[in-house]
Amino acid sequence: MWSCEAVNDTKNSENQNLCHDFHLVLFIFSLLYLIICFPVGLCYNALLVLVNLCNKATMTMPDVYFVNIAIAGLIISGMAPMYLLGPGNTKWAIWNFNNEVYITLLILFNVSSLVIMYSTTLLSLDYYIERALPRTYMSSVYNTKHVCGFIWGGAMLTSFSSLLFYVCNHVSTKIIECSKMQNKEAADAIMVFIGYVVPVIAVLYALVLILRIRNETTPLDQDTGRLDPSVHRLLIATVCTQFTLWTPYYVTLLVNTFINAQGTLTDENYIRILTFIESLSKLLAFSSSFVMPLLYRSINKNFPHKLRRLLKRIHCGNQRCSHESTVVQQVMT
Repeated sequence: MWSCEAVNDTKNSENQNLCHDFHLVLFIFSLLYLIICFPVGLCYNALLVLVNLCNKATMTMPDVYFVNIAIAGLIISGMAPMYLLGPGNTKWAIWNFNNEVYITLLILFNVSSLVIMYSTTLLSLDYYIERALPRTYMSSVYNTKHVCGFIWGGAMLTSFSSLLFYVCNHVSTKIIECSKMQNKEAADAIMVFIGYVVPVIAVLYALVLILRIRNETTPLDQDTGRLDPSVHRLLIATVCTQFTLWTPYYVTLLVNTFINAQGTLTDENYIRILTFIESLSKLLAFSSSFVMPLLYRSINKNFPHKLRRLLKRIHCGNQRCSHESTVVQQVMT
């Protein structure tokens, strides 16, 4: 993740001390993430997916979006050790930009980040629809499942343009079409616009609509089919957390895009500081896969009941539990 080999060859002790300080800070944060955040995030994301999929009958619209976010979180969590134990530590050959494995991991990261951001965005919009028009099919669980499928498909198609830039940066320059597209900055600019700017505008628009409808008292406020009030707290916490953790990553990506395109930054200290900030921002982005399932677990009051129901089902084995049969009878009646 960080290397000071290039600085060790220089005689400037100030640069060497600065680089080693950066290396120490990143090493400590990476170690803490790998020891605490990585296993906890992996387990809680898997648990969130398993509990909700085993209780499909009781899933709500927000649950579907959080399952989608958890699946993307599992992918990002699986990539975190490969990144944090990357070039500066293990000298893995895959961390060469021109390597196919690196390009594949980068595309997976981009797809997962798009899924997380757009799931959060559509959760905000669907919450407004549910507040304005309760029991509508537009925000139903059935419709949301199809929307989540389109999110993954759209994220893959959206990442295809970036994939072309990365691949063309890898293949031979003899191919005329690709020689004109060897521009990593263009791929990063596309990701910033599609993965951050568009979701920010959509989320702000949804929050304005939600704030407006919450200030209006209508006869629909007494509708028993409305979402649980805790969903609003979960929505606000999710939006704030996601954009807090992902904003530094996209901002540094945008800054790097402008600097590399203009080629104006030549000072080694500034380049090293920018690289350090970029590494920290990626670490924050990885930590979203750890924070989100814990946030869902702490605010969603239905999750503990679903978890206990799943544990009882596992304990009873193939035979149906008496508690489960009574619940089914109540639903049937």
